[in-house]
Amino acid sequence: MDKLVNANFENFIGNSEGFSEMAYQMVSHTLTLGYAVMLAGLLYFVLTLKTVSPKYRISNVLSGVVMVSAFLLLYAQAGNWTNSFQYDETIGRYMLQSDGDLFNNGYRYLNWLIDVPMLLFQILFVVSLTKSNFKSIRNQFWFSGALMIITGYIGQFYEVSNLPKFFIWGGISTVFFIHILWVMRKVIQEGKEGIPQEAKKVMNQIWLLFLVSWFLYPGAYLMPHLLGIEGGLFNESGVVGRQMTYTVADISSKVIYGVLLGRVAQIVSKKEGYSY
Repeated sequence: MDKLVNANFENFIGNSEGFSEMAYQMVSHTLTLGYAVMLAGLLYFVLTLKTVSPKYRISNVLSGVVMVSAFLLLYAQAGNWTNSFQYDETIGRYMLQSDGDLFNNGYRYLNWLIDVPMLLFQILFVVSLTKSNFKSIRNQFWFSGALMIITGYIGQFYEVSNLPKFFIWGGISTVFFIHILWVMRKVIQEGKEGIPQEAKKVMNQIWLLFLVSWFLYPGAYLMPHLLGIEGGLFNESGVVGRQMTYTVADISSKVIYGVLLGRVAQIVSKKEGYSY
């Protein structure tokens, strides 16, 4: 099919061998879980807004914006999955519709382009930088965050049609990814200065969560080729694995991250005399 040029590998699997009932439903339920958790997260951040001092509430507000963005785009992607594949009774599998939409992970990239800068900015409204310049750190987060997503977005179009371009764009994205990790590490180290020991422990948890959840993304990006070119995970297991990995990473890096930042703000607010 001509329309498969530059398509994500999910469509090639759906066009060739199709998906079993289990694989199809697992992806559908995973995508549904993703946007449902974002909606629950939005409710949480709204209800806990006044548990922190007013000067820290911008973190909750940014978490709320992230939840709305993620909910809308993940909801759209869940619909995209349903509209792209149709059950074929003759073979008992879900196949790519010849006249329907292609499944596209681009929805996630559009979501990340909105959310990643805000997720990175959030911590700057909770911690105090003792050495670094706020404006400089903010600009570095924005610059590297946006370019990491844009270059990854371009690369994912070549994951089947042009592997050199797929890995080149992925490599460029990784450079910005590493820069973000370096800056975030510096922010967390400075942010632990002068805060209660309990808050320091939470900051350490945030760093660990950040590392684990963010490293899941390149794993999902490489999923179809993790065990060899067009082998290993270039099948329905890889499709299910990728969507599960992306969803776990999104929930961890957005919802749980926001909850932990809110906990730090609550502890520091209490130390500063704020009572809720």
